[in-house]
Amino acid sequence: MLFPTTDFAIFFVIVFLASWLLQPTPVRWKFFMIAASYVFYAWWDWHFIFLLAGCTAVSQLGAQLTYRARSEAAMRWAMGFTVAVLLGILFWFKYYLFLALNLDNGYHIVGGHGLVLPLLQVTLPVGISFFTFMAISYVVDVYRGTVVPASWLDYGVYLSFFPHLVAGPIVREAELMPQIRTRRDPRKVDFGRAAWLVLSGLFLKVVISSYLATQIVDPVFANPGQHSALEALFAIYGYAVQIFSDFAGYTNIAIGVALLLGFEFPQNFDSPYTSQSVQEFWRRWHMTLSRWLRDYVYIPLGGNRKGSRRTYINLMATMLLGGLWHGASWTFVMWGGLHGGALAWEHHRAERRKRLALPDPPHDFAHVALRRFVTFNFVCLGWVFFRAGSFATALSLLLRLIVGWFQSSPLVTWGVLVAIAFGIGVQYLPDDVGFRVQSMFSRMPAWVQGVAIGAGLFVISTLGPQGVAPFIYFRF
Repeated sequence: MLFPTTDFAIFFVIVFLASWLLQPTPVRWKFFMIAASYVFYAWWDWHFIFLLAGCTAVSQLGAQLTYRARSEAAMRWAMGFTVAVLLGILFWFKYYLFLALNLDNGYHIVGGHGLVLPLLQVTLPVGISFFTFMAISYVVDVYRGTVVPASWLDYGVYLSFFPHLVAGPIVREAELMPQIRTRRDPRKVDFGRAAWLVLSGLFLKVVISSYLATQIVDPVFANPGQHSALEALFAIYGYAVQIFSDFAGYTNIAIGVALLLGFEFPQNFDSPYTSQSVQEFWRRWHMTLSRWLRDYVYIPLGGNRKGSRRTYINLMATMLLGGLWHGASWTFVMWGGLHGGALAWEHHRAERRKRLALPDPPHDFAHVALRRFVTFNFVCLGWVFFRAGSFATALSLLLRLIVGWFQSSPLVTWGVLVAIAFGIGVQYLPDDVGFRVQSMFSRMPAWVQGVAIGAGLFVISTLGPQGVAPFIYFRF
């Protein structure tokens, strides 16, 4: 079920009313919310509700066994086995065909015949990466002693809660479980902020992301050799804005919907294209995934505690895994490798600066602007491999930037330029602009708020295309 659809609007109205009516009876509310979340997930394919239920049962049982183990070795075994099962489920649905194809290709290169593994087409369930990562973090946190196992009912709500279910944000047990256990007061819901988040998310997804996808990104990436260098350049910039608008738009809607139900989700984006380094970019982009990779991959590998060379290896390994998390393709590995290499290089430069007692980099306007320009264009280079369906497509597109100048560029329209400028420029607005708009909206009479929301939805539906494409991150 997609957020920007009539189906979801009807679904959410029912859930919203029932959720607040059931607040006085927490057990009934929890059963209802699990049922509603499973209906939400089943709207795409009802068969996979059994996968969600299975991941819930495996992770909860594993957490209970880990918590009750009588020795450190038993705890480690229970935690490790549970995480292995969860990763095995994720591997089967997401990476089996990738592994089978690569083994088969390698086998044929060395002169083998036949198939190493059967080439099975496995349907990728929506959101599997998100809820398996949440389940893994829960089990590991129980092992670490930072949380205790929740009740089966509470945990069922935690893992299946529909606002975060299919595309995040990745919400930790410590962030969501205390809210599930607490009775909420409808009078304390920040309706103004929620409405702002939902409307801004809809505008980013339905208007900006969809427009750039259809007008320049999809045509150029489909056949780079037929387009000019200018079209290739703005298709790359357009995709940078498209994926930000698509994912940040989804996150805004998810956070707003959760807020209307009385829940606070962590922020997932913080103006990432204003970053002055790749390290800063990852502190601002998909922040819940960045923190997850840091806490459950990078730090367990040793982090920066075992010397410079090991730190570089850990950074690269973490980002390669982050690339694979996004998809079973060598282009995603390349994307992760680019970011891993950049993070290692920045860490090396920072260490060198510290070792030689060099002054901090200048912070005047020109140097800050230059660092932002370089970082943004490096991120865009990574997006080429992230978006391209193959290395051939990515290299063909990059080649057009060299040989395709002085050709006509009909796809570079004023509409495309304005959409790109808006998607980047909005990230440079002061943080208090959105807060002031939300505060002003909250002080309006209810009928004025209703008119404003109606006007916003009218503008979005007028400017947006017919139908709504699935969110990009649904396939991750």
